Amino acid sequence: MKAAARQLATFRRPSAARGTFELLVSIVPLIALWVLMWITLDIHYALTLLLAVPAAGFLLRLFLIQHDCGHGAFFKGRNANDWVGRCMGVLTLSPYNLWRRGHATHHAGTGNLDRRGIGDVDTLTVAEFRALNSLNRLGYRLYRSPLVMFGIGPTWLFFLRYRLPLGHMREGWRPWASAMGTNAAIASVATFLILLVGLPAFLSIQLPITLLAASVGVWLFYVQHQFEDTHWSKGEDWAFHPAALHGSSHYVLPGVLRWFTANIGMHHLHHLCSNIPFYRLPEALAARPELAEINRLTIRESLQSVKLVLWDEGTSRLVSFRAARQIPDPAPVLDHI
Repeated sequence: MKAAARQLATFRRPSAARGTFELLVSIVPLIALWVLMWITLDIHYALTLLLAVPAAGFLLRLFLIQHDCGHGAFFKGRNANDWVGRCMGVLTLSPYNLWRRGHATHHAGTGNLDRRGIGDVDTLTVAEFRALNSLNRLGYRLYRSPLVMFGIGPTWLFFLRYRLPLGHMREGWRPWASAMGTNAAIASVATFLILLVGLPAFLSIQLPITLLAASVGVWLFYVQHQFEDTHWSKGEDWAFHPAALHGSSHYVLPGVLRWFTANIGMHHLHHLCSNIPFYRLPEALAARPELAEINRLTIRESLQSVKLVLWDEGTSRLVSFRAARQIPDPAPVLDHI
């Protein structure tokens, strides 16, 4: 796996021209669709909502460009990456510096049971779930339900959670500066658009775009690590390269969806070498074709992963609540006298 990581590292070099092109073909159509949605408000709102679907796709793509910037992968220079990432964060409602820090923690501890809780989906082991009281078990069940995970959760995350540096309160002024600076920029852009089109029109256009993009984004992040044969370990059993490769899926999507999701489905490669620009991931996979079948997940298979919510340390797989009930408690260890 280290040899594969070294070979993949040869694809890390970004192109300023390609990055600029990818940025333009994502943001210009979004602006055009936003204007079209405004125009269609006087025709029929169903048409406006229909246009919100591709608009959300372009907004999602901008988030993934921000994601690459956070890894220093989109442009060669750190300043270029950081300033593009900050600007994209205004559109995606994500404080760039704050998000980048949490995401780096996620990458550093992927698949590590001892380092859960920052930048990932909360996942309990079967034993941990059984040790909870009834109220906390209900809370975990609700948290892992599709309605909360992909409906209420994205709304909370992008509209409320990211407005304050919760979880980073003790890390100095930088988390506050990232969150408050992004908030001020969002307020400025929103005020301009409200003055231009009016508050009802602004909400009618922006809310469906943002909510749809947020839900799909959370789904992608979820399915990239929450599947039956994912990887979790702890202590000395955990190692970065096996966890990166086997704890992330290869989510196989049709070409159009691959484009809108910026090849993020090749997530096992991304975790193995996180500073490969998204537009070079197919090239990297072609260089190591044996990696294409590792954790390969189709759309149909991914839908089944929603019910997999607990990590069974005995079989090293993710299981459902129903399957967890069939797992016997470990036998007590008796002292020999």
